Formats: sequence, structure tokens, C-alpha cells
Amino acid sequence: MIVKMKFINISGPRDDIDRVMDLYLSRYEIQLESALSELKTVDNLRPFVEINPYKDALLKATQFVGFLEDSDRIEPDTKMGLDDIFELIRATNEEFLAMEAKKDSLKKKQEDVQSRQRVIEPFRPIDGELDKILSYKYIAYRFGKLPAEQYQKMEKFLMNDLGAIFVKGQQDESMVYGAYFVSPAEAHKVDAVFRSLHFERIDIPAAYRGTPERVCQELTKESFDIQKQIGDIEKEEAKLLTEKAAKLVGAKKRLEELAHNFDVRKMAARVEDKKEDYYILCGWMADDDVEKFMEEAKDDDKVFIVVEDDHDNYFGEPPTKLENPKIFRPFEMFVGMYGLPSHDEMDPTVFVGLTYSFIFGVMFGDVGQGLLLVIVGALIYHFKRLPLAGIIATAGIFSTIFGFMFGSVFGFENIIDPLWIRPIDHMTTLPFVGKLNTVFIVSVAFGMGLIIVAMILHIINAVRAKDTASTWFDANGVAGLVFYASVAAVIVLFMTGHNTPAGIVLGVMFGVPLLLILFKEPLTNKIKKKTAKMEESKAMFIVEGFFELFETLLSYFSNTLSFVRIGAFAVSHAAMMEVVLMLAGAEEGSPNWVVIVLGNLFVCLMEGLVVGIQVLRLEYYEMFSRFYKGSGRAFDPYTKTKNNKK
Repeated sequence: MIVKMKFINISGPRDDIDRVMDLYLSRYEIQLESALSELKTVDNLRPFVEINPYKDALLKATQFVGFLEDSDRIEPDTKMGLDDIFELIRATNEEFLAMEAKKDSLKKKQEDVQSRQRVIEPFRPIDGELDKILSYKYIAYRFGKLPAEQYQKMEKFLMNDLGAIFVKGQQDESMVYGAYFVSPAEAHKVDAVFRSLHFERIDIPAAYRGTPERVCQELTKESFDIQKQIGDIEKEEAKLLTEKAAKLVGAKKRLEELAHNFDVRKMAARVEDKKEDYYILCGWMADDDVEKFMEEAKDDDKVFIVVEDDHDNYFGEPPTKLENPKIFRPFEMFVGMYGLPSHDEMDPTVFVGLTYSFIFGVMFGDVGQGLLLVIVGALIYHFKRLPLAGIIATAGIFSTIFGFMFGSVFGFENIIDPLWIRPIDHMTTLPFVGKLNTVFIVSVAFGMGLIIVAMILHIINAVRAKDTASTWFDANGVAGLVFYASVAAVIVLFMTGHNTPAGIVLGVMFGVPLLLILFKEPLTNKIKKKTAKMEESKAMFIVEGFFELFETLLSYFSNTLSFVRIGAFAVSHAAMMEVVLMLAGAEEGSPNWVVIVLGNLFVCLMEGLVVGIQVLRLEYYEMFSRFYKGSGRAFDPYTKTKNNKK
């Protein structure tokens, strides 16, 4: 059902808006509308221009809680006042930032150490004291790297004639590191040769002492010690936050509420004059909540509530909030996919829940597979709250029921006797048709009944919307209902061997409704006493009306035949399970249970998916399209907490 909504205006002193939000509205669901847009008849409306004072503290609290492990399981401390919360965030932030500053300093130092280590690392194989090498006066030295192919060329063709010594360091896939030593007199010539070999010089700082190997070891140890200090600081940070975990989680929760409530100013308006400065909030609230809210605030002289009953004073239709019995709530997903009902429409959720589950059960009738759907769907819905899982569980109940009706248990039809018929075997003889599967006949008859119900729902919706044309002269209105019901009744009488009405009666039953549908527009104008000029000639009106009427008759026929798929899937399900049992060798008395289990799972998944889609198609195209528009907008409360005190 659709929850009845009321449009309310809430006003009071400007500086009291936070108290009202925190004390009252935070415990009710209200969809706020922009007061500046809705209350155009009120003079001197101004927007609120204020900075949210809780945002910065909330960002810090969110950051600190994010560092905690399993913060969702921590019981929040809700006893702190606002001053305590701000002091907690300030003190924690001060301590945390001091630790972070130490950690940043150590990280920069570690980066410097690692950078120096990367410079000296490629020269580790060189056996020589760096401090001595770097202080040579009579020998020129160059540390660097050159491409591996150039090194091979140098080693093979040039080394004996260079007048220099090259000491190789590390080598990777593309480069060879090392240093060459040469007398100062030959340095200029040797440098030119190495430049031609693409030698890149690397400057080695003069502060190193000992061999490159020893220097690398010392730098590694220094980097490790720094990392240990960083780890100690991180442990201190974790200890700091862990000791305050309950308070931080409680502070975050409270600041979220306060920040959210403060942001209500985006939807509010100010009215300021020489005498007063007050706020105005307006929006939609459930009828029951309005009564509770007004009762709770009746003695509060700072809160003024006005319930707006005149729809001409606001813009837009009320939002739609659905409230159905628990078992039907998952089916609200299907309604929402098509479109929520507007307030002058019926909520089709219960109708969808019953018809969808019933049709699914007929098309997928099996005791074992139905129980499997119930168990799996119920478990997923219980733990994950997925609406589709709830739908599967409910549909599985009807699958189980029709499994008993058809006498099928995991495809075996010799375990229990059918309470009704076996779909694949039972035939019925009809006049002019001959033998036809019984479930096909019942499916079409059932579909005709559902179409008639859909037409009745269309008439109810049209009456509620005060739409004369749709009520009386529409193809799904009273005229269409009389025609279709008459055709259905005549077919049933004929097929069951009963006498049909006389020709004159049939002419009236069939002809008058069709004429009413044909002349829908002029008849409506006549009833409403409107004078509308026809845009086309009378002949053209008749021609267009005739083809539209033909299309309507064709839709009646095609929509009715669409329900044959119910029987077709009931038969195909039994046939598919016969194939599974045949492959498993069940007819020979010693079935392969692995094949039976896998076959049942395959049929359950594949056919269950196909049947689910086909039933939804019947709901949308054969039923919803007749009576339902789905033009409503969803109720989106600013506050999400429901008041359950009363």
C-alpha cells in the first residue's frame, strides 16, 4: 500500500533550527523540499549562508576511525557532550600530528640514505677504500656506467691501447658499472674515448669511508634502524587511537548527525525583517509521523507546524513510499523497476507478489527444486537482505505446492501421486480443436481471468484519477471489460458444451462496447460538455478509429495467447527432467546419482532464470500495461531514522 503523505511547514527562531533538527526531525522520516522554491508566495525569503562548523572535526574523526581495525564492531561511547567531542578531536589530532611530523622527518632521512645507497650499490664489487680513492692526487679516476655492448667492444679492441685501467662493478641486462683510472696526463685522451663509448659519469660523495661493500652495509643498517623508528612511531599512533577507539567512534557518529542536521539549511529559507529572524522548512512526511510529531511538539513554543491540505499551494505530486506486509516487500523491487505508483494509483505490489509467485509455481512445479529455491533464497535474504532472494524464496513455495499438484520430486514422478494432473500426459478434447494438453487450456483460461482483473484495476485507478474517458470508454475500461468478459464467457460456454446467448444478445454484448471504444473522444467531450472541433473529416475519423479498434482486438487476442507459455513451460520442465533421468539411466533401476544431482542443478538454474524472466514479462506487458502507469517519484527522506517509540 501507499503511505499517505502530508505537506508540512515548520518554522521558528533562526538560531533554533539545530535544536529542532536534533530533537525532533532526526527521529522522523521527512523528505524536505527547497523552501525557496516551494514557498514562492512568502515575501522576504532568503537562503542560509553559513559554514558547517562540524565538517572539519568530522573529517578528522572519520580519518582516525578509518585507521582502526574492525571499527564497525567497536561499541561507541555516546556519553560525551559536544565540548568533550571537540576537545577529544583537538587533543588527538595534536598528538597524532606530532607523531606524523616525526615520522615524515624520518622518512625523508630514510629516502636520503636509500638514495645514497642506490648511488654506491653498483660499485660494491670494487675492492678499494673509497676515502683513499677519492683523495688520489696523481691518478685521475672516473666512476660511471656504459652500455654492455660498448663494454664488450672496449674490452676486446681498446683496453690494451687505452693506457688506463677499468675496474668493473655490477652489471645488469643493459649497463656495466665501474671506474677507470688513468694518469692525469692521459686523462683528456682517455675521457674522449670513454665518451665515445657512451660512458656516463656518476659522482661519488667524498663523505664515504671504507670499501663500497662496507659503505652499502652501513647504509643498509642505517635505513633499517630508521625503519624501526618509523615502526615504533606507528605503534604509538595505533596505541593512541586504540585507547580512544570507543570515544572516537562515538564522536564520529555524533558529528555525522550534527553535520547532516546542520546541512538542512540548504533546504531551508530565512525570513528576516525588522522584528524577527526565523527559519522555514517544508516537506513531506507520513500521516502517522505528522500526528506523532505535532503531539510531541505541541508544548514547544519555539516550533510552529502548519499542515498544508490545499494542494494548490505547492508544486508537484506527493512522493511515493510503499509499505507492504513483510512477505511482499521484496516484490517492491519489480514495481520500482517499472515505476513507482503515483498517489492516485493503486499499489500493485501485493498483486505482483501473488500472481508472480503463482505463475512461477505453475511453470516450475517440482517439490524438490522448489524446496531448494526456498532454502537458498531464504538464507540469502536473511543474511544479505537482497530483494531478489526474497522473491526466489516466495516463488519456491509455490513451486513446491505445484510440485505436489503435478507429482514431481526432483524430476521423479513415481515417488508421489499427483494431487491434480501430470502436465506432460494429461489431454482434454475440445470442440473444433480436438485433443489439447490440459495445462494449455487452463493457462489460457487463467490468463483471461487475469486480464479481466487487470481491467478492473484499471477502472479503479481511472475512477480515483477522475478520468471519465479511461473509466468508461477505454479499451481497458468498462467498455473493454464488458466486451472482453462477454467474449470470454461465450468461449467458455461453447467449449464446455453449454448453449450460447442468442445472436441479438451477442450483437449487443459485442457491438455496443466496441462502438463506445470507437467513439471514445466525442462521447467524453459530450459528458464533460466540451465543444471540441475535429481536426480531420468524419470519414477519416471513422477510418482511423476502425484501425485502432482492429489493433485493440488484435491485442486482446495476442495478450490472451501469451499465457499459453505458462502451460508450455510446465510441460517443458517435465520433459527436461525426463531427459535428465534418461541420461542418468533411471529407467534401468540403477541411476547415476551424480548425473541426477548435476542435472537438477542445471535445470534449476537455467530454467529458473528463464521462467523468472518470462513471468516478469507477463506481469509487465500483459497486466501492468493495462492498468498501471508508474509515474510516481520515490520518497527520499532527508532523515533516515524511523521513530518507533509509539
